[in-house]
Amino acid sequence: MDTAAPLFGPHLKGFPAACAPLSREAVGQQDWQLLRGDLALPLAVLKQSALRHNLHWMRDFCTQRGLDLAPHGKTSMSPELWALQLEAGAWGISLATVFQAVVAVRHGVLRVLIANQVLQRAELDALARLHVESPMLRSFFLVDAVGQVDAIEAWAAARGFEGHFEVLLELGIAGQRTGCRTADEAARTAARIAASPVLRLAGIECYEGTTAHCDHAKDRATVQGLMDRVDAIARDAIAQGWFAQDEIILSAGGSAIFDLVAERLTPDLGRPVRGVLRSGCYLTHDHQRYTRYLCCVAERLNLRETLKPALEVLACVQSCPEPGLALLSMGKRDVAYDLDLPQPLWRADGQGGAPRAVPAHWRIDALNDQHAYLRFDASAPRGEWPQLGSTVASGISHPCTTFDKWRWMPVVDEGYRVVDAVTTWF
Repeated sequence: MDTAAPLFGPHLKGFPAACAPLSREAVGQQDWQLLRGDLALPLAVLKQSALRHNLHWMRDFCTQRGLDLAPHGKTSMSPELWALQLEAGAWGISLATVFQAVVAVRHGVLRVLIANQVLQRAELDALARLHVESPMLRSFFLVDAVGQVDAIEAWAAARGFEGHFEVLLELGIAGQRTGCRTADEAARTAARIAASPVLRLAGIECYEGTTAHCDHAKDRATVQGLMDRVDAIARDAIAQGWFAQDEIILSAGGSAIFDLVAERLTPDLGRPVRGVLRSGCYLTHDHQRYTRYLCCVAERLNLRETLKPALEVLACVQSCPEPGLALLSMGKRDVAYDLDLPQPLWRADGQGGAPRAVPAHWRIDALNDQHAYLRFDASAPRGEWPQLGSTVASGISHPCTTFDKWRWMPVVDEGYRVVDAVTTWF
């Protein structure tokens, strides 16, 4: 895997086809201005000021509560953004797969939390090799079944593996994702981990994000029930001597109701506890789904300000075939659509004119591979109609499934001048 300093060039969607490859530093020196059409659209961009705000906001949130942050790096798969998060004080980076962990470690990340089960032989081979390559690495992954421990031990015997892996016991919620469903299952699995010569039980993990409803009472009840289970198994594991070290890691926290789990991540267990939040989408946030969730966070915490959307996708109005319909030059290959369709935010003439908020009647109601269907009120004044060749910027819902459609993203200032760039490694 080549992790040398990347070159940005015409092989990347949205990069000028006639431009020679550039270093990251050089990209920010080209004086590219998106409002005057210097780069082809569609193009996903990151707003520098919002990135900085979000980094500081989440850092302060964790610091005030005595928590550590291991942001979920699968959101961006961007080494440049991981570096920003680590520089802002992140304890480590969470990942979803061994492949992602390999990318992170080979870009200098030395503490990774794989928030998923690892049991495939090829993955265990890769993780073991990663520790050989990076002796300073500390990695964790999740275990939620005795059968998983059996599979890991069988691999270790076949390979002659004499080391060990640090793991977290995962507690899950019925009907949701992975994790032990009952207290008995969790206790049996924890005891089996503790007895294994290959594994070391470092802590307990859970994930509450799929249960969020933007209903304060319902969300709080769900989180309290889950964290009560975490507390109970942690105390049982201490009493039974199942933890491998004095410090116990407790980890939870998606990007929706992380404030609720944060209240329960540093309980008094009579042992040092490291509470680790794994929120991933906070860095870029979004204009729809997570904005709604963060409004609820603000209500619960009585905050005036939380996170700011940093990710936008710019497209060109490429056809106006009939009154009430315009086609934008972005589609399913460019922007997330799994949770909500993109939301038009502003328009500009594409010749350097300043952005203006779009009329309230504009909406995107469908996407093809390369097109977005922008509907508008044909009875509105002509000045409120989309204009051929103009630029329309849209907010997204769910950063994870927008990032994976790009191999680079320019970082822009408030005037949409390109000042930096990042890569992604999906």
